[in-house]
Amino acid sequence: MIYISIPVRDEEQTIGVLLWKIRKVMAAFGRPYEVVVLDDASGDSTPQVLARYDGVLPLHVIRSEKPLGYGSAVELLLREIVARSPYPKRDVAITLQGDFTEDPQDLVGMVKTIEGGTDLVVGIPLLDGRGVPASHRVSRWLAPLVLGKAFRGAPVKDPLSGFRAYRVIVLKKALRGLDEGRNLVAADGWGANLELLFRVAPYARRIAEAPITADFLRRERASRFRVLPSLCGLLGLRRTVWPSSQESS
Repeated sequence: MIYISIPVRDEEQTIGVLLWKIRKVMAAFGRPYEVVVLDDASGDSTPQVLARYDGVLPLHVIRSEKPLGYGSAVELLLREIVARSPYPKRDVAITLQGDFTEDPQDLVGMVKTIEGGTDLVVGIPLLDGRGVPASHRVSRWLAPLVLGKAFRGAPVKDPLSGFRAYRVIVLKKALRGLDEGRNLVAADGWGANLELLFRVAPYARRIAEAPITADFLRRERASRFRVLPSLCGLLGLRRTVWPSSQESS
């Protein structure tokens, strides 16, 4: 089973077309799948759009009445997938954004890499994609300087990317390895992606990268990305020490 997890907040203009694209991609791929969406206190018509797709594709929606933030939303989604997965050693969890900047077609190659024996695949965005904002490019350039060893020692070239495929068993082991009452992810934004990789990587025997495309022109709302908060959020993770035994490809 392939679980495609999507955190959304006020994505009424893109979540419908994203789900339709996922349906088309997965029909051609021919693998069983389920889309798990966390509606993070949307105040627009996102819930109504999601309701229209109930029955059109295998969809499970979780609603939070108060905002959780990106990091907490992703963790809740991954915990839900771990709980739902009957075969964690075979099942795959995908993390995908709800603004349609990432192409669901790219998940096919990522899943095939998992099927080939890899436990974790990180999508590496090609920043020559359509409409990449200057603020995004500058932040991508500055992030390695802000993080230092925490960036250079990561098992992949871009530890900030959130488009990933996980073998569910590594998520299950990572959650089991937490101290009681502790969250898998405490940071938000890019920091959440970095922290999640740090928590999960020790349980992945093989880690791989996959090139992905990003089309920022498909996003119908104003960007929520802010340069200074994003970079400041990474400062607390500078002391991240990556396990030296990770196999990266």
